[in-house]
Amino acid sequence: MKRRSFLQTTGILGLASPALLEQNTSVPEPIIIATWKNEKGTLAGYQKIMETGKALDGVEAGAWVPEADPNETTVGYGGYPDRDGHVTLDACIMDHLGNAGSVTFLEHIMHPISVARAVMEKTPHVMLSGEGALEFALSQGFKKQNLLTEKSKQVWLEWKKKAKYEPKVNIERHDTIGLLALGKAGEIAGACSTSGMAFKMHGRVGDSPIIGGAVFCDDEVGGACATGLGEFVMKTLGSFLIVEFMRQGKSPQQACEEAIMRIVKRYKYQEFQVGYLAMNKKGEYGAYSIQKGFNFTITKNGKTEVIESASYMS
Repeated sequence: MKRRSFLQTTGILGLASPALLEQNTSVPEPIIIATWKNEKGTLAGYQKIMETGKALDGVEAGAWVPEADPNETTVGYGGYPDRDGHVTLDACIMDHLGNAGSVTFLEHIMHPISVARAVMEKTPHVMLSGEGALEFALSQGFKKQNLLTEKSKQVWLEWKKKAKYEPKVNIERHDTIGLLALGKAGEIAGACSTSGMAFKMHGRVGDSPIIGGAVFCDDEVGGACATGLGEFVMKTLGSFLIVEFMRQGKSPQQACEEAIMRIVKRYKYQEFQVGYLAMNKKGEYGAYSIQKGFNFTITKNGKTEVIESASYMS
């Protein structure tokens, strides 16, 4: 090949290379993962993603399942009350564009995750709390109802006899529900919902409505979510920390492990549980917890699996 022909050919290839690269960039299949054993939730979320294509719709739909389950005592309807008998809910949601919404100390609304999404999409704010959050929810058409089931009420009445506050590790092999998903376009979204610690002080808010604590998403990197004793997630901004670790090149598994070690080293491990779940933009995921007993659920390609997480304590 003559020099001029070679330069012309390579010049054309050089101009075309971005397009070629774009064609070779594969978008991972839609995937949704959730803390704890939550097959019905991840399946509902996955089906919603397949219907609308959006990761945000998937994590919201996935949270709806435990929120409406009267047998789920750590999330939504049927959640254990605080020490004064009030079921107070916290939730947050975040999309791939960095938009976020959350509610704290919300009563009487079964699906706080949807109120959090409404805060994100219909107000200039990120967080609404207490009576203000309830007023906003009612203005958006959400229905007010009693969330304290007879079963949870009886457990609370029994607790009142001693009124001793003892947070339980891996309560019923469940806790706060955190979700992460990739949509059809490969975009990331995350959500978290909880009724908080059983018999907590009235007014207590954990990490679940905290962006960067319970959930954080960055569409350049991926996302993370948390479960367990929220005070320690808040003190280390665990989900934000994990995403930054992934930005630095760590795998989701390595990032979760580093975030757990940050808690263990700083707070000289006590008898409590924190578990993290992370997923990058490639659809790779990881999980790690302080104590054994943490698991998570994944739905991909229409198949659902519950996986036991590795832990610091063997």
